[in-house]
Amino acid sequence: MLIDFFLEVRRAKVPASLREFLDLLEALQKRLAFADMEEFYYLSRLCLVKDERHFDKFDRAFKSYFEGIENIDDLMEMLIPDDWLRAEFEKHLSEEDKAKIDSLGGLEELIETFKKRMEEQDERHAGGNKWIGTGGTSPFGANGYNPEGFRIGQKNGRHGRAVKVWEKREFKDLDDSITLGIRNIKVALRRLRKFARQGAADQLDMDDTIRSTARNAGYLDLKMVPERHNAVKVLIFFDVGGSMDPHVRVCEELFSAARLEFKHMEYFYFHNFIYESVWTNNIRRMNETTSTWDILHKYTPDYKVIFVGDATMAPYEISHPGGSIEHWNEEAGATWFQRVSDHFRKVVWLNPLPESYWGTGGSLGMTRQLVNDHMYPLTIDGLESAMKQLTK
Repeated sequence: MLIDFFLEVRRAKVPASLREFLDLLEALQKRLAFADMEEFYYLSRLCLVKDERHFDKFDRAFKSYFEGIENIDDLMEMLIPDDWLRAEFEKHLSEEDKAKIDSLGGLEELIETFKKRMEEQDERHAGGNKWIGTGGTSPFGANGYNPEGFRIGQKNGRHGRAVKVWEKREFKDLDDSITLGIRNIKVALRRLRKFARQGAADQLDMDDTIRSTARNAGYLDLKMVPERHNAVKVLIFFDVGGSMDPHVRVCEELFSAARLEFKHMEYFYFHNFIYESVWTNNIRRMNETTSTWDILHKYTPDYKVIFVGDATMAPYEISHPGGSIEHWNEEAGATWFQRVSDHFRKVVWLNPLPESYWGTGGSLGMTRQLVNDHMYPLTIDGLESAMKQLTK
């Protein structure tokens, strides 16, 4: 079974080698991870992934392979002794919960009962104590209570006692190695060009060499010039997580094209709206942040600033101190955005939502007002309009 898992990881374009797969098998034989899917996840990622850029690809492969109940069942049969699993599981139960542990005959009976009810049930069920559904005290489903059970279709745990948690949401960095599916994105970005020759003179200037050699009575006189680069400087802020998850693909295409097009490009991530800090690494975003003040002091006003986000949030996340859903912001998001737009001469906002969804009220209307209505859809026409605005 783990060979198929290894092949699934390879199909996700994670460059895992056979040697790394053998290391994973050896680690499992030594019981470095046992009876715990989360421990197995971290161990397999440690063994198979050697670059943080591939964490997102690995997560997708892991979810794809272990998503079904049959796969989890197979994993337990191959890797987890029944007596060890039962002892480990009981560690997380209170005395009251332990008294109820035999209500369905233990973990093995729980799984078998789950399979039978999946076969018997043919409609949605809410409440109650037997069928798979929402609420109630059935050991299967979401938003209910049972000291031993499966959580199905529920984003977060309520009691912290489910036997298995099928989904774990993480913020992901954008992959800059993606092959572009929309070539016109690169064409649109080329409107934002200002070529200059900077740096060491390491390229042959053929025309000047010919003229100089002719003037020199045929003696070769080589002329060198610096490489020609796009001198435009770009600063991009990407909204990640939450409602932006469906737009990751188009953001990756934009990110990849911009990395190739602009020699002077810096990027940062934020969630929902910009506050006192941003980050460049989503895995370490809680402890490795960059102060927004530092950005304003470091980057000169001639940088072209592009925000990429759907601007979909509660209005108070923009207008009020403490409005952020992740931390306490001393100053409102609108205050920080105004500082950014006051410092940089050109600021635009690219929105992956269709323009027909924007409207004029709520957080979208507030954002459009802050950016002086320079919000454009993340389409080819929208990109071209944004590039024209930045070059005015």
